[in-house]
Amino acid sequence: MPIEGFSDYITPINHFFVRSHVYTPRVDIGQWRLTVDGEVANALTLTMDDLRRMPSVELVSVLECAGNGRGFYEPSMPGLQWGHGAVGNGRWRGVRLADVLKRAGLKASPREVLINGADTPLGTMPDFQRSIPIAKALHPATLLAYQMNGETLPMEHGFPLRLVVPGWAGDSWTKWVTSMTVLNREHDGFWMARAYRHPGKPVQPGRAVPPEAMQPVTSLRVKSVIAEPRATGGVITAEAGKPIVIRGTAWSGDAGPVRSVDVSVDAGRTWTPATMRRDQSTEFGWRLWEYRWTPPREAYYTIFARARDAAGNTQPLEQEWNPSGYGWNVVPRIGIVVDRSATVSGSTPGDATPITAPSTLKSTCLSCHDEDVIRQQRLTRAQWDGEINKMAGWGAKVSDQDRSALLDYFAARYGPRSR
Repeated sequence: MPIEGFSDYITPINHFFVRSHVYTPRVDIGQWRLTVDGEVANALTLTMDDLRRMPSVELVSVLECAGNGRGFYEPSMPGLQWGHGAVGNGRWRGVRLADVLKRAGLKASPREVLINGADTPLGTMPDFQRSIPIAKALHPATLLAYQMNGETLPMEHGFPLRLVVPGWAGDSWTKWVTSMTVLNREHDGFWMARAYRHPGKPVQPGRAVPPEAMQPVTSLRVKSVIAEPRATGGVITAEAGKPIVIRGTAWSGDAGPVRSVDVSVDAGRTWTPATMRRDQSTEFGWRLWEYRWTPPREAYYTIFARARDAAGNTQPLEQEWNPSGYGWNVVPRIGIVVDRSATVSGSTPGDATPITAPSTLKSTCLSCHDEDVIRQQRLTRAQWDGEINKMAGWGAKVSDQDRSALLDYFAARYGPRSR
C-alpha cells in the first residue's frame, strides 16, 4: 500500500497489500466445499449457499502482515523487506467462526482449530496450515469472510472464504479456506512450530534463537504511521509562521483499540494530543488522526507520533530486535526543514557496481518467485547461505557448483545495507 493509503479510513482493494507463500489457486465455487471435522460431534460439509443462509456479520478490522516494518530493522534479517505498506483497514462480512463450530458441536476440551486452504505448496515446501486457540476461534469477531469492502472476496485475498482474525497478525488470516479441524492438542506442523514465531522478549541484535525457544506470533502491537506531510525530492519543507497539518493513522491488537495519539514537534521533549475521528472508534479498525501546527521559526524539527491503546500500551522510541523482524511498532518520526532558503535535496542511493548474475539464477531461483524478493533482502553471507539451504530443502535444484556461484552473487550484490 502506498503511503497515501494511510489517508483512507477503509483501504481500497486496489491499494490493499497481498502476501502469499504460494501461487494463487483457482477455485471453482460450484465444486468448492468447507469441511469441519476433528473433535466435533457432527462433521460438516458446507457450500457457500449454506454459509450465506447463516446470520452474517460485518466488521472493520486492520489486516497487517507480521513482518510489516521488517525493512527498518538493523541488523537486517531474511524475509520480505516491508516498509509501512503491508497493512490495510478493511470492511469484512461473513459468518462467525463460532457459529459454524457450534453447528458442528464441539467435544470436550478442544484446544485449537487447524485451518487449511486450497493453495498448493511449491516443491517440497510444507503445506501452509495455521491453527488458532479455541478461545480466539470462539471470539464473536472472528469470521469466515466472503466479502471485502462490500464486494465478493477477490481471488488474491482468499476467494471464496478467508479467515478473519481481528487484532492478530495476517499469518493467522488463512486464505482460500477449505477445511477446519478441531484439535485437542497444539498443532505441531511447520508453519506453527518453526515459522511465524517470536522470542517474546528482547534479544541481542543479530543473535539466532531456535524456534522451540520462541512462541507463535499472535496479537498486533499498538502502532501509528505519519502519512502527511510527505517529502518532495527527499526533504519535507515548511514555512515559518504558516500552519501545516500532520496526519496519520493508528491501530492496535488484542489489548484494545487506540485511545489517543500524541504528537511531539521537538524530538520527544514535549507531547500534545492529536485530534482523532470519533466516528472511527471501532474495536479492531484503525483511526485517522491529525495535528495542526505552526512552525514558530526557521529551524529543523523532528516530529514524533505516539499511539496509546485501551490497556495503556504505548509505542517504544527504539525497537527491540527479533530474528524474524516481526512486530515493528517504533514511534514514527519525520524531519521538517523550516527555512525559506532550504534547498530540496536528498536521493536514494542505487545499488553498487553492477555484478553479473549466474546463468543458473533463473532456473534455480526465479522459477518460483521474482528477483524482487531477493533484491529487497540485504543479508550477510552466512544468512544467504542459510536461505539457499532452505530453498534447496524445499525443492530448488541447486548443484554444488551452482550453489557456490549463487552465494557469491547474493553476498556481493545484496549484502547488508550500509549504516
